[in-house]
Amino acid sequence: MISERNETGEMAEYRDLAPTTMLAPIPAVLVSCRAEGGRPNALAVAWAGTVCSHPPMLSVSLKPERLSHGLIRESGEFVVNLVDAAHARALDYCGVRSGRDGDKLAACGLRAEPMPGLRLAPALADLPVQLGCTVRQVIPLGSHDLFLAEITGVRVREDLFDEDGSLHLERAGLIGYSHGVYQRAGGPIGFFGWSVARPDVLEKRMSRLRQG
Repeated sequence: MISERNETGEMAEYRDLAPTTMLAPIPAVLVSCRAEGGRPNALAVAWAGTVCSHPPMLSVSLKPERLSHGLIRESGEFVVNLVDAAHARALDYCGVRSGRDGDKLAACGLRAEPMPGLRLAPALADLPVQLGCTVRQVIPLGSHDLFLAEITGVRVREDLFDEDGSLHLERAGLIGYSHGVYQRAGGPIGFFGWSVARPDVLEKRMSRLRQG
């Protein structure tokens, strides 16, 4: 146990742990995929993240023994579906059940629909955001293989836009994953650049965020 002073001057105590996957919170997403002639499948993935802006790329890490691992290696594509609180139970089910044992989409009431730009991998209807991805590289890491993929298409649910076309993703009610627990995203506390924004800009932007 060690102690350090926090920003208020009080002593904060820390406990050292063995190296582990403690990065949190992280996105909790449903990855959907399909092989030629097969039925759609979906897998809950916590090891996912953005890796590049230009071109837009992300990564997902999957265990080789998972059914979706083979489907994605075969097809070379997948869809990352961001999950809201309304679909949290489906997310969990798709993480603990295998598509080898049955149709997970049917069991969860999820609907597959074509994803523009992809030949096989479907999007999951009703989820707030869908990112179509094409695999560029697969890197074995150990327990997981890292799939590096280019984002080739994005669809966002219409109710997340204002009449002027501005996107309000904070309205989606997205959930994250933190050390075995699914969590709702909290209310806004700021926006990119708010620490240096002019007072009038800060007031205007924060007012819009609070109104949702």
